[in-house]
Amino acid sequence: MTFSIPPLPWSYDALAAKGLSKEQVTYHYDKHHTGYVVKLNAAAETNAELAKKTVEEIIATEKGPIFNLAAQIYNHTFYWNCLTPNGGGEPKGKLLEEINGSFGSFDKFKEVFTAASVGHFGSGWAWLVKDTADNKLKVVQTHDAATPLTDKLKPILTCDVWEHAYYVDYRNDRAAYVKTFWNLVNWEFAEKNL
Repeated sequence: MTFSIPPLPWSYDALAAKGLSKEQVTYHYDKHHTGYVVKLNAAAETNAELAKKTVEEIIATEKGPIFNLAAQIYNHTFYWNCLTPNGGGEPKGKLLEEINGSFGSFDKFKEVFTAASVGHFGSGWAWLVKDTADNKLKVVQTHDAATPLTDKLKPILTCDVWEHAYYVDYRNDRAAYVKTFWNLVNWEFAEKNL
C-alpha cells in the first residue's frame, strides 16, 4: 500500500478571508502533512508488513516514529475537515444538544476547549471527543502526535496547536490563532462524527 492524503476540502486560499492565509495553509499542508506521508512511505518500502496496514491499523499496533507518522497523517486529515470557509458560529441540532448536555452550554464548552487549546504546553492537539464508556462529550489534549483513537475515544473536532499550524500568520500568538479557529469550525463535519 502506498500511503496518501486526500486533497484539502477547499482551495489553499479559501480560509484567508477569515484569518488563515494561503501561505499558512500551503506551508502546513504541503510541507508538514505531506512530509509525514513521504516518510511513512519510505518506511513502508523496507517493511512489507507495514505496507499492508492502513493508517488506523498502524496507530493501533505501532509505537515510536512509525506511530508518530501515521498519527500525524490521521490527525491532520481530520483537522482539515474541521475547517471550512463557511464555518464558525454555533452548532445546531444533535451536536448542540450533546454539547449542552455534557458542558451545560455552548459558551461553557467553547471556554473549556479554548483553554485546552491555548493552554496546551508544547506541541499537540485539543479535541472534542465522545467517550464511548459513558457516551458523554469531553475535551481532551493530546501531546505531539498522540490521537484519541488510542484511548478508545471518538474524535468529533480538533484544533492543531503545533506552532506550524499558525506560525506564518500569528507567530507565537496561539490565542489569536484559536480565536480564528472558532470562525472556521465546520460544525456539519463535527456532527457527522457523533
